[in-house]
Formats: sequence, C-alpha cells, structure tokens
Amino acid sequence: MGLENLKPARGSVRNRKRVGRGPGSGLGKTSGRGEKGQKSRSGYSRKIGFEGGQMPLQRRVPKRGFHNIFRKEFAYINVSQLDVFEPGTIVTPEVLLAHGAIKRVGDGLKVLAKGALSKPLTVRAHRFSAKAKELILAAGGKVELLGGEPVEGQA
Repeated sequence: MGLENLKPARGSVRNRKRVGRGPGSGLGKTSGRGEKGQKSRSGYSRKIGFEGGQMPLQRRVPKRGFHNIFRKEFAYINVSQLDVFEPGTIVTPEVLLAHGAIKRVGDGLKVLAKGALSKPLTVRAHRFSAKAKELILAAGGKVELLGGEPVEGQA
C-alpha cells in the first residue's frame, strides 16, 4: 500500500451544497431557507443563548453574591514541595510545570509557607507569602519576584 492508494472513508466526502441554482436542484428559489421569517433574510445570525424571545436560561437562573470579572487565578505551591529540587536549583514556574508540581500557571505563581525547606534554592515566582520568603531566605536561598519588583531582605 502506497500514498497513491489512499482515499477518504466511504461517505465522508460529499459534494458542496450549491443553492439558488433553479428548481431542478432541489435548492432553488428560497435556497433551503423556507419562506418568510427572520432566518430567511440575508444577514441573519443567531446570537449565542438566544431562545426566540423567551427569557434565556442565562438570565432565568438566579445568581447570588459578587462575581469579580477581574479576578486573578494563581497557581499555588508550598515550600515543602520545593524540597525535592537539588540545592542551588533555580525554581521557576516553567520548571514546576515540567516537574508536574503545578498543572497551570494561570495569572501567576504564589509560594506559600506550609512545611519546611532544607536546601538553598533560587525561587522565582509572581508572589510570595511573607513567611515563605523568610523560610527560603533562612535556608540560604534567594527570592526573585517575576514582574520586576525588588525583594527586600536579601543581600
């Protein structure tokens, strides 16, 4: 079997629908749009969620509370999870993704202080809790903020 013998599966390829080509085509005159009405007119496009004038589901369902449309979704990691890396490693969100410690970065990475850290690591993240920063520095590591803001408390 060679490339010259390949062909699409039976029934998967159909001829293009040519509308408005006379009564013999089966799609002449109104071109399959029926007679009158909004959907028969040119320029018609249905809006997402439109239910023919009935109150759409999105508006019928009750809503509660405040929904912040500007909310930022951070990936979180604890300092105890950083203890698996070799001393002197530069830990970045990309490294954590590749390692499988986080599933996605989203709007940034925040390091939290649960657990302990016994190795000096350079940790680059978008945010740090104050206690996590202390733990990393106490272990002899460095804290680097992604986003260009300086971090006080390290030489």
